[in-house]
Amino acid sequence: MGNVIELRNVNKVYRGTPDVQVLFDITLSFSDRSFNSIVGESGSGKSTLLNLIGSLDRPTSGEVIVDGVSTAALSSDGLAEVRNRTLGFVFQFHYLLPEFTAMENALMPYVISHGKAGRQVTDWADELFELVGIAKVKNNPAMKMSGGQQQRTAIVRALINKPRVVLADEPTGNLDSENTANIYKRFREINERYGTTFIIVTHDRRIAEQTDRIVEVRDGRLLMDISK
Repeated sequence: MGNVIELRNVNKVYRGTPDVQVLFDITLSFSDRSFNSIVGESGSGKSTLLNLIGSLDRPTSGEVIVDGVSTAALSSDGLAEVRNRTLGFVFQFHYLLPEFTAMENALMPYVISHGKAGRQVTDWADELFELVGIAKVKNNPAMKMSGGQQQRTAIVRALINKPRVVLADEPTGNLDSENTANIYKRFREINERYGTTFIIVTHDRRIAEQTDRIVEVRDGRLLMDISK
């Protein structure tokens, strides 16, 4: 399997008085179809690292390559195109639009990039809602869904454009233990069924131990990289 994400000698400095460097010379890659976690204490740099991988931010120096494309010279529109084509995002907060249904929220990335969703796309959304176990509430307004249902809707939304990679930043931080277990079970099923690469940021080692590879970041540096 080839690499779908590569970071080469990446540094990140936030300019100020004084400057603050949060990542130091990170060289790291993730292979296609893999299931990974990034762990570290609060302030370790793990979320910054995920933002660079997702092209939500740019490194101060070094190179980030997403699906074979170096992001360094891309315009904002070019970065948006790479994100929309290759990446899906699941955050700690689901960021659903409360006035729309679960289905409408899930289809939003497709509608924004392609226009009206046809039968093929809605059938794909139906399949995903079945997979994450909330097909019965897909037409409910987001505000009338439980926290676990809302987060599962966010997973469907992340997958609607069939990304090669899903980036998840503390995706179960606001959920109870039962919903947390369900979310990670769905992640694994998606990885195995569709070959979607997962990179999951978490501070919880119990969650990280369910992945096939654990990358640990401490004080902006790679401390450990273990594959099972």
